[in-house]
Amino acid sequence: MRVRRLGWAGVEIEAGGARMVIDHVRDLSPLFTGWTTGEGLVPPSGKAALALVTHLHRDHADAAALADALMPGAPVLRPAPGHGDDVDNATTLLAERELAQYGLAAEVVDVWSTREAGPFRVTAVPAVDGLGDPQVNWVVEAEGRRVFHGGDTMFHGFWWLVARRFSPFDAVFLPANGAVVDAPHLQPPSPLPAALDPGQAAAAAEILGARHAVPIHYEPGQPDKIAGYVEVADPEREFRAHAGRRARALAVGEWLDLAT
Repeated sequence: MRVRRLGWAGVEIEAGGARMVIDHVRDLSPLFTGWTTGEGLVPPSGKAALALVTHLHRDHADAAALADALMPGAPVLRPAPGHGDDVDNATTLLAERELAQYGLAAEVVDVWSTREAGPFRVTAVPAVDGLGDPQVNWVVEAEGRRVFHGGDTMFHGFWWLVARRFSPFDAVFLPANGAVVDAPHLQPPSPLPAALDPGQAAAAAEILGARHAVPIHYEPGQPDKIAGYVEVADPEREFRAHAGRRARALAVGEWLDLAT
């Protein structure tokens, strides 16, 4: 198995002559102001047989990108829709509409449910979304290797349950930008990170027994984001300091070969 960072939170996984993607996006304009199409992102290296989505925020679920990246009829595994009215679901409605518009083979997967596709065995595991929207994280197994993808989860008490069932991991991909969010529909705002900060990500990597801990959900250039979205100044540097020997930062487009 080998894994490639596609930019932001996106990854591509290759095993047994097949490939899959997790949180692959091509358009980050809903989050980045003044963003240029393709900036800081790369496409998968070929058509994917499976896509996993951790949650329906638009910087993690891009139906147009998935439609281009997937083989015809390839499954898109995703968490449940949000609960409540359109105000409650303000941050997921765009991605929900686009998934329907592009006619993708989307399937809602419950926590702890497992699916198999080609050489891949994938399990949805618990996660906690900083804005209260449904989110899962993913465990991917293939060729005797095991990978974890953390979407943009907060720190939570499920890490130990995941570790008991699946650790050790050959690689864990964890958000590290520690974003604090001040959104109009979430008032008064929380002063706490809505996604793992570098120290929390390093702690999660240790609990999960990671051989390689890879920070995601940040960009080295730290381009401007929408108002009310404030990140750690240098997530990669701080993550390296906290995670020590486990830390393995990948450049966008870089592969990590887990067979070595």
